[in-house]
Amino acid sequence: MPTRTRAEQMYARARRSVAGGVSSDARRAAGTPMFVDHASGAELWDVDGNRLIDYVLGQGPNILGHAAPAVVKAVSEQVARGVAYAAQHEWEAEVAERICAMVPGAELVRFNTVGSEAVHGALRLARGLTGRPKIVKFEGNYHGWLDPVLYSVHPDLALAGQASQPNAVPGSAGLTPHSAADLIVLPYNDLGLVRDCFERFSGQIAAVICEPLLCNTGAIMPVPGFLEGLRELCTAQGALLVFDEIITGFRLAAGGAQEFFGVTPDLATFGKAIAGGMPVSAIAGREEVMAAIADGRVAHAGTFNSQPVAMAAAAAVLSILDERREAVYPAMHQAGQALMAGIRAAGERHGVPVLVSGPGSVFQVYLTEKSDVRDYRDFAACDRPRMARLHELLLERGVNTVPRGLWFLSTAHSPAQVDETLGAVDAAFAAL
Repeated sequence: MPTRTRAEQMYARARRSVAGGVSSDARRAAGTPMFVDHASGAELWDVDGNRLIDYVLGQGPNILGHAAPAVVKAVSEQVARGVAYAAQHEWEAEVAERICAMVPGAELVRFNTVGSEAVHGALRLARGLTGRPKIVKFEGNYHGWLDPVLYSVHPDLALAGQASQPNAVPGSAGLTPHSAADLIVLPYNDLGLVRDCFERFSGQIAAVICEPLLCNTGAIMPVPGFLEGLRELCTAQGALLVFDEIITGFRLAAGGAQEFFGVTPDLATFGKAIAGGMPVSAIAGREEVMAAIADGRVAHAGTFNSQPVAMAAAAAVLSILDERREAVYPAMHQAGQALMAGIRAAGERHGVPVLVSGPGSVFQVYLTEKSDVRDYRDFAACDRPRMARLHELLLERGVNTVPRGLWFLSTAHSPAQVDETLGAVDAAFAAL
């Protein structure tokens, strides 16, 4: 069992001044949360000196690994030139031009700081442009922690209603009753129910928003025809299709999920991997859609939007992902697929029912007898307490993963680290 003495002391200290001892609910833990001392490449060291091969990567942003030299250089040089200007600067146009060149549906871009803001801006834009009130989202999809969308992410099934017509279950106390008045929740991967919804709310739906690869509930691939069908329905009904690419953007491919799956939305939101660990998010879309922000009809503001230090990092990261794409993406997917195959084999050796799915650069380990997971309710039926135990066993053996079973890859993960990880997986399954 790794030593946690300093972490326990630091947690006790944090709880005296930080609400709950953490600054994000995603960092809550049953016991003492992780306190990191430093990180480099695909590894991090906690405050007790324990080394971990890291597949969390800051919840996905560190696509080039921790403290990537290109990011360190860009940030260091820009800090010396100024941190916040409340004015325009060259990095903003450079990063926007790069996104427009990389992403199929990007013709104009606006920047924010975090993903929740970008999603909020995209949905305001959809309502402002169409003059319609309603938004369709899917059960299990997470689009940030702001009131209008914090519903039915991982709801209690006793409250969630029928699978074919889910209730909008609030994800927090304090949401006002009217927050969900114009939100329609549907099951993911069921195009027929989306079609029925457009008929039932004809002329009222401003947008359909989805994670094109559902990463906040496992790593659930869209069934064949689902994204294509959403595109056709939105076009036919005058609604906007919005891809929440906060996780998938620049991770699945240089052009994100829309390049990977070959479906182009009207709007997309980006974050996480865009700046290699620095806080940048973006709204990108077709020119005629983004025009409502460009001409001021739809308000969009923020003191730290396109903050120059973070944008310098984004310029460095995107140049690597764009210019070296033929080396970067195949290698990441192959490393992930090697891990996936090894995890499946370990489960079979030890009699642990395991399903591993995802494209490779991100994937999910489920403990289940199921052969497929298609939506939130399939995910909820998995052995989630045992998945949490697997996370603990891997931590004890020097492997850090997202507690719900999600794994992120970076360009820094080496074949030797993959082999070491699979040794830890084998030992964890034996203990499980």
